[in-house]
Amino acid sequence: MAATPPTTNRQLSYAKAILEATDQAMALCPQVIVLGQLVDTKSGIFGTTTGLVEKYGTARVQDFPVSENLMTATAMGATLTGLRPVLCHQRLDFMIYSLDAIVNWLALWRFKSNSKSAMPVTIRTIVGKGWGQGPQHSKNLQTWFAHIPGLRVAVPATAYDIKGLLLESILSETPTLFVEGRGLYSMTDHVPETPYRVRFGHAVVRRTGADATIVAIGIMVPLALRAAAILEKEGISVEVVDPRTLSPLDRKTICDSAFKTRRLVVADATWNTFGSAGEIIACVAENLGDKLKAKPVRVTLPDSHTPMSMTLEAEYYPDENDIVAAVRQTLA
Repeated sequence: MAATPPTTNRQLSYAKAILEATDQAMALCPQVIVLGQLVDTKSGIFGTTTGLVEKYGTARVQDFPVSENLMTATAMGATLTGLRPVLCHQRLDFMIYSLDAIVNWLALWRFKSNSKSAMPVTIRTIVGKGWGQGPQHSKNLQTWFAHIPGLRVAVPATAYDIKGLLLESILSETPTLFVEGRGLYSMTDHVPETPYRVRFGHAVVRRTGADATIVAIGIMVPLALRAAAILEKEGISVEVVDPRTLSPLDRKTICDSAFKTRRLVVADATWNTFGSAGEIIACVAENLGDKLKAKPVRVTLPDSHTPMSMTLEAEYYPDENDIVAAVRQTLA
């Protein structure tokens, strides 16, 4: 695979980029298999696995009953026979049934074996947003998993990144969890047709600026870019940093940007308390001390479960206007 992909104007949606990455990984490596509920259907988990069973057969694309722990344990066992499973959990909420397998076995397998054995499982899980999702279909628990040594956590915000990070993960030796915002699936980006890699632990500056830094995670990236465009009309120059992965976290790029602008806002669609935003702010504070010109601000979900009501949900989730207000707060 090309380490640095060629530039291209080819547009692909986030969902189709997932499908293309999986397809190319399966073509490159016969050991790659896909497991999960309804992965072999025509709809293919919002189009991300459509057509794979017709192309590669039922031995490599397997449906599973509603048993998340069984699914995860099967994927782990498969790695010990030399296979490379891509495991699809349609809801992060229900993936919690496999928490024991992930935390007590998958994440520490290489450590326990003194690096003599690995479990290269790639887990895809989806976080939904939209009226009717409610508290049981919308929990973003990415920070839980980023806290665990031995497990990488990816939060790609673009079609380009999801393809490159997936290929990097599937063909690596490290178990990885992808948290995919359902609202990103229809968004398009420039995506090369050729296979390529995006390295873990390398953030990207989506927009350069001088007055304030917004570190935006996953689904918050497009909102941060909209906020930056709004603020530009007021003469406020905002830099937007996308970490792309939470574990490993590119602390240097984040701190370098905060040092340049001296103001920091972190936007993350998770609960406020003990979240990724707090960890990033702590990182900047530890490295920059009193060099910031204003207190950092978090734009997160309130410490409450997601309401079912459309009206209440609109109040629950932050939008670009909340990010704009946070940046203005650092400039006041």
